[in-house]
Amino acid sequence: MQKEKCTAIILSAGRGSRMGTKIHKQYLEVDDRPILYFSLKAFQDSPIIDEIVVVVGEGQKDFVKTAIVERYGLKKVRHIVQGGAERYHSVWNGLQMVDHGYVFIHDGARPFVDEAIIKRAYENVCEHKACVISMPVKDTIKTADDQGFVTSTPDRNHVWQMQTPQVFECELVKTAYADLMNNEVAGVTDDAMVVERMSGHPIKLVEGSYENIKITTPEDLEVAKILMKRKNKKL
Repeated sequence: MQKEKCTAIILSAGRGSRMGTKIHKQYLEVDDRPILYFSLKAFQDSPIIDEIVVVVGEGQKDFVKTAIVERYGLKKVRHIVQGGAERYHSVWNGLQMVDHGYVFIHDGARPFVDEAIIKRAYENVCEHKACVISMPVKDTIKTADDQGFVTSTPDRNHVWQMQTPQVFECELVKTAYADLMNNEVAGVTDDAMVVERMSGHPIKLVEGSYENIKITTPEDLEVAKILMKRKNKKL
């Protein structure tokens, strides 16, 4: 079977207010390199990925092009586009650069994605047209009402924590996002939710890694430094 074209959209437009730094979180350094570099490098090195689109914040295109893409020779990066007010606006802008194949949508602040994860995602998107890298939750989860009182306790065996990449057939995800942009549905937090709500297409959950963390807070940054040291020792 002939391999389909695969494009990675790397989202790097977030402000990262929870990090509490003047520098946006994806440009903070781990192991002397920006967090965004590691996310891009994983897709750059993957034989599955044919090209990369980076979505950045306002005024960041030249910085990302010079300080990251060109400096580290990330030749699969074909486009650097500006993001929007919300995450889904940024994804939509990135999708304008893709016209066929499969689309891997990944958070630039998840530097520990690896080839095994990318491969599992590709195998599943080929079969199911829509899949999300995720992990079963370790803790008991409660749902609560507006006053903070418990309303239910879901069966932990059926609760998964979403990660990225979230991977879709191009036509499926672009059509779903086009419908979203026309209707501006509130409360959308990830790409799978867009496809679920706008198309009704089922989403396959694919196991990722507990190390595939998103760096959001100062504590996450410290964990990332430890994980990077351990990763370097294995190399």
